[in-house]
Amino acid sequence: MSETFDLAVIGGGVNGAGIARDAAGRGAKVLLLERGDLAEGTSSSSTKLIHGGLRYLEHYEFALVREALSEREVLWGIAPHIIWPLRFILPHRPGLRPRWLLRLGLFLYDHIGGRKRLPAAEGIDLTRHPAGAPLKSEYTRAFAYSDGWVDDARLVVLNARDAANRGAEVRTRCEVTSLAREGDVWRIEAGNEVFHARAVVNAAGPRVLDLLGRAGEPTTQKMRLVRGSHIVVRKLFDHDYAYFFQLPDGRIFFAIPYEQDFTLIGTTDVDHHGSLAEVKASPEEIAYLCEGASEYFRTPVTPADVVWTYSGVRPLVDDGSGRPEAATRGYRFEIDGGADGAPALLSVFGGKITTYRHLAAEAVEQLQPFLPALKGGDWTGGAALPGGDFGVNEAPAKVAELAQRYPFLPQGLGHRLIRLYGTRALAILGDAASLADLGEEFGHGLTAAEVDYLVEHEWAREPDDILWRRTKLGLHFTPEQTARLAAYLAERISPA
Repeated sequence: MSETFDLAVIGGGVNGAGIARDAAGRGAKVLLLERGDLAEGTSSSSTKLIHGGLRYLEHYEFALVREALSEREVLWGIAPHIIWPLRFILPHRPGLRPRWLLRLGLFLYDHIGGRKRLPAAEGIDLTRHPAGAPLKSEYTRAFAYSDGWVDDARLVVLNARDAANRGAEVRTRCEVTSLAREGDVWRIEAGNEVFHARAVVNAAGPRVLDLLGRAGEPTTQKMRLVRGSHIVVRKLFDHDYAYFFQLPDGRIFFAIPYEQDFTLIGTTDVDHHGSLAEVKASPEEIAYLCEGASEYFRTPVTPADVVWTYSGVRPLVDDGSGRPEAATRGYRFEIDGGADGAPALLSVFGGKITTYRHLAAEAVEQLQPFLPALKGGDWTGGAALPGGDFGVNEAPAKVAELAQRYPFLPQGLGHRLIRLYGTRALAILGDAASLADLGEEFGHGLTAAEVDYLVEHEWAREPDDILWRRTKLGLHFTPEQTARLAAYLAERISPA
């Protein structure tokens, strides 16, 4: 019989990686299985915000908003390299939500979640404020409020990395093909191997029901698969503020500074009925976002301006809401087994990126009665993710320290390395005394030293893993540069 793990977590998105990290830190022997790359699905297709969800107040989801807001500064504290504050501008639009309602919502938003370090909301005059310059002249009044930005895919990878640092085994590109109880353990067939575990977490996201069916487990839980699509265009403004826009149909969307040279616009909420193998924005979604942006910005946005789109399917709990955007972003658990020695299966339904850490702690606590190896309580809110062992406002100082230690680094590269890796940037740069010491440069500061680090420590295997999830450099790379990277990776990871 193969080695037996205490816990096997199936699904390498933010919830699965967070649960693996929490359980490993409490002493369990953990296996994390992901069918593709870490964060390849929904968890790299978010709007990339750590936020309470201001619009959920309209749906009276006060508990969800409070939970998310309380997590906002906790996550900022443990990952200040990949999470940072962002100030949002919410223009008042006559004929839609009245100003008093916006003011009331923002007052609640500021006070129900334990905000401490982020600045409070305030009214602003768009005719005088820099955020008013790119907007049409009819928008004269707005509110400014605070939330957070996150590099979503890196949040997943860093949770998996920390889980591995604490003893977990992480297997990517290792799809589970069979899951069955075998006495007091689970027998898991994945990636042409067989694993055994005393308990299993089903964190398969949009495929959570498929995995239950594969295991022959009954469930009464219903899921609603909702597609959220985003578009990226050349930057529409030169300041660091983001926008929260309202539309006449009652929906909202964001316009956010993205990767220095671009603006990220999204998201849509559309029920998804197609395959999960290829999820992409429809022409109607692209047109909807362009039209919405054009209602606010002086410069119209057209589908021809779109340089990239991405879409993800959110696995939401089906609460009977009429419209997709009204479906709850809360989460639920379902446990099967655990009695009479039968191994437990905990399935995760729903959730949002901001609440992943709290979800993980709650999931592990529910498993404690079945896994004696799990010791202690919630610990992850006080332990920095890899590279995040510095204060929330110290990133600029870390960039300056890196520039002093490695004066040969081109301008901007040190900033990018700190924002991606934090203090772990030193593990990439090592004893290098010149750019040449970092090996081949594939473009835009991506060197062989960084690629090697991603292969060895972050499970990167293909160009997309690096360009679209680990670094976001895909927007800048040419096909020729991508081909060079692919050739290097093929040689780097090919069997000897």
